[in-house]
Amino acid sequence: MLVRETHLSTSQLIMPYFIQEGHGVKDEIPSMPGQFRFSIDQFLFELEEIEELGLGHILLFGIPGEKDAQATQAYHSNGIVQRTVREVKKRFSKLTVITDVCLCEYMSHGHCGVVKGEQVANDETLALLQKTALSHAESGADLVAPSDMMDGRIGAIRTYLDQHGYSELPILSYAAKYASSFYGPFREAAGSAPEFGDRKSYQMDSANVQEALREIELDLKEGADLIMVKPALAYLDVIRAAKDKFSIPLLAYNVSGEYAMVKAGASLGYFDECRAVTEILTSIVRAGARAVLTYHAKDVARWAKEPLGSKSIHT
Repeated sequence: MLVRETHLSTSQLIMPYFIQEGHGVKDEIPSMPGQFRFSIDQFLFELEEIEELGLGHILLFGIPGEKDAQATQAYHSNGIVQRTVREVKKRFSKLTVITDVCLCEYMSHGHCGVVKGEQVANDETLALLQKTALSHAESGADLVAPSDMMDGRIGAIRTYLDQHGYSELPILSYAAKYASSFYGPFREAAGSAPEFGDRKSYQMDSANVQEALREIELDLKEGADLIMVKPALAYLDVIRAAKDKFSIPLLAYNVSGEYAMVKAGASLGYFDECRAVTEILTSIVRAGARAVLTYHAKDVARWAKEPLGSKSIHT
């Protein structure tokens, strides 16, 4: 351990969650074994376990009861994420609560912005993202994380938050979010698959690295405080390139498809799950990520507390 160059700690992990309307709901997501859609009451029980395991950071995705073409539930003061944040901050004040700022889960058509015909209207979407971020801030979020990939959204959100008294609220930008096949399980979990077309007009081409660096630079100029690369495992070179060029807190998202692959392989006995997860997450940190959003976070925290658990994981 004295000569190990890269260390993986549970303090570097952020656990994503899906919150839906209802009461007494804890529905397992078929394509993501071990992951659930929670109603708020059941989610609070889940957080008691998270607290005991020593995990300190979560990211919230909301699944509304109703959707429409203006994503009105995304920025409603009594929306699912807004209510969840208020309840969490009342009971778990030390927990870092990050909220996803996107519209796809709330749009009836499943795209991340306002649609005109079959085209996403970038500038009209910005106003809705501003209202969504502000509603999260007013509910008590510790960070807001725009993941929509609309041009100019960081500057628009930063200006809007500043105007409403939230100049100190950090923005975690999904600056390099690729149009990836690894999002499939997430779209099932959140019910956010687009009804037509795809998201390649606003998400990035998987072949491009320099474009990612330009996107990061633009978001930093607009006021982003932290930067995200998504997905992580297939884009380790992008993480490293961003780390080498920018002196900023850099995060990576170990996404749903990457999680599902590991779960499937481990269930068939192809490899040891703990060792595989540890190796993957260590590679993401080694590439340059300061923190990792991962659905493995809870498992990793459990393994770290086992007497004979992986010696590569530290609390």
